[in-house]
Amino acid sequence: MHKKRIHIAFILLICIGTGLLGSGICQAATAKQAYFSAESCYKKLRNSPAKMKYRDNWLRCIEKFQTVYRLDSNGPWAPAGLYMSGKLYQELAKRSWKKSDRQEALDSFERIIKRFPKSRYRDKAAAEIRALSKSGIANKKKASSKSSPKSKPNTEERYLNAESCYSSLKQNSRKMAYRHNWLQCIEKFYSIYRRDPDGDRAPASLFMTGKLYADLYRQSKRKSDLQAAHTMYEKVIVSFPDSRYKVKASLLIDAMPQWVKKDSESKSTDLAKIIKDDTKKQAGRQQTAAGAGSSIPGSLGTVDNLRFWSNPNYTRVVIDASRETAYYHHLLKRDPSINKPQRLYVDLKNSRLGRNIRKNIPINDDLLSDARAGQYTNDSVRVVVDIKSFKTYKIFSLKDPFRIVIDVWGTAGDDRAASRRQPSVTIKKNGKLPTSALAKQLALGVRRIIIDPGHGGRDYGAPGYLKGVHEKDIVLQIARKLAKLLRKELKYEVFLTRNSDRYLTLEERTAIANTKNADLFISIHTNSHKDRRAYGIETYFLNLATDDEAIRVAAMENATSTKNISDLQTILSDLMQNAKINESSRLASNVQVSMVRHLKNKRWSRIKDKGVKQAPFYVLLGAQMPSILVETSFISNPRECKRLVNPQYQQRICEAIVIGIK
Repeated sequence: MHKKRIHIAFILLICIGTGLLGSGICQAATAKQAYFSAESCYKKLRNSPAKMKYRDNWLRCIEKFQTVYRLDSNGPWAPAGLYMSGKLYQELAKRSWKKSDRQEALDSFERIIKRFPKSRYRDKAAAEIRALSKSGIANKKKASSKSSPKSKPNTEERYLNAESCYSSLKQNSRKMAYRHNWLQCIEKFYSIYRRDPDGDRAPASLFMTGKLYADLYRQSKRKSDLQAAHTMYEKVIVSFPDSRYKVKASLLIDAMPQWVKKDSESKSTDLAKIIKDDTKKQAGRQQTAAGAGSSIPGSLGTVDNLRFWSNPNYTRVVIDASRETAYYHHLLKRDPSINKPQRLYVDLKNSRLGRNIRKNIPINDDLLSDARAGQYTNDSVRVVVDIKSFKTYKIFSLKDPFRIVIDVWGTAGDDRAASRRQPSVTIKKNGKLPTSALAKQLALGVRRIIIDPGHGGRDYGAPGYLKGVHEKDIVLQIARKLAKLLRKELKYEVFLTRNSDRYLTLEERTAIANTKNADLFISIHTNSHKDRRAYGIETYFLNLATDDEAIRVAAMENATSTKNISDLQTILSDLMQNAKINESSRLASNVQVSMVRHLKNKRWSRIKDKGVKQAPFYVLLGAQMPSILVETSFISNPRECKRLVNPQYQQRICEAIVIGIK
């Protein structure tokens, strides 16, 4: 039963991690299961006074109850989910004293009365509204509703806020370089339509959602973004035939490339039916799960590629998909009667096989025979890996773009690693370790190091304060110097994940370190902030983020949104079971202290120690050795950007890291 609850919670986490979940559906979880998961979240929150102090914990449970309503907006569990989300907002308001929280509670209760007049929750909602009316909110809402009968009272304010977000984004080329900034504005517009699909601002909001996706496509070149724009425009045409936005949407669809229209042509009838019949229960089940960071109704995603990296004791398989979707995995026992080996499969919902995908990938290492993909049902893809032997495995997903990672470890690796890493440390008579023994004490005998210069190729990383300076070039220069110094000073075997300006996915970098049986993994980056005054040095290791700044940095380096980082944190403890957390934190501390001390001299003044921090970096997920991420300096800061392009400053950074490893 416990395993079942964990499984349900995991499926629901994927649903909730979807950015615009309002009109999508995560078929792996029913509304009933979602409600029990939300109820469990609330019970745990109420039993922990420490957790109740933090707003994020309340919002996480509220989101779970709201998901119940979204999963089946006309079913019997919908009013229960709405009622509980209102109750939680009501309780949160008592702690936060925010009018917006009380207003959210009121909106939830009034929606129950309007949409579910025969539900037993109607009377409960009415009682809560009467209680809230004592604070004057209900009366204020009622008065404002007279002047705007179709729209919710704060719709105009929300629309202006969304327009402001878009305007601010378009005027800032640096913001436009980051996907999560686009998705934040998209969410603002789409949420207006989602909250009030019949309101005055609904057609404009839906149209602007499509426009932002089209603008995002010009930056990202992702087909899924332009397909999302097409879907939104199509929905404007069908849902609002009398609106002036219908003409605009039609003109923009006509101007789109032919491949977008072909991809959407076979599904346009289904989409129209879904939109016209939007209030019916079955409609949600015909819509796909969310795209990369959003919920895009009407079309299936595609499974486009299978990739793998392996050595005799470790294999990583990555499934690339065009958009985020729900998935389910299961381990099958060996079946001699039909000559089938042990198998691990992953089912991706709302998906079709991509046109150019290799359906069978031979692996043939000590752990896996092959990986194969097939169209399991009309709207689901199954990926199967045939197993020879294994000790354990982990499966998790990453976003922007969406991909599913399968990590498999063997049993032989433990014995080999132990024999290879036996430390030979002589303790002096005074009881102190010799200086050269620190690395052995830290990682049980360091022989091989992987240095990872962040970004590369089409991923430029953070733009520098100086024109033409990019993070990808600076960190490659530093990484090359560091590798040379480690080979010379410590006689280590050193590999770079990239030694040229080429693109690597984040999961590929960790896979390289694991397949090389590295003893340390060091990822080199430069920091960046919208406030150019920000400066300093900080070093990270993989763990739950402890503050908003750590989440911001992780989102920047992961090329995703802060919301996705928060979602990832809830499953991180499971992913980190084999991670070298203690060793990584000690390595990070040694390197950070060394960098601050070594860089402080007459030439390099104003060196700020931002300390050792922890956050869920994609590039560190699954690393089987102590691993750190070094933010060498702020490339966005005028002073530190000038230093970062200086070869002597780069060399000084490398010397400091070597001392830290010693």
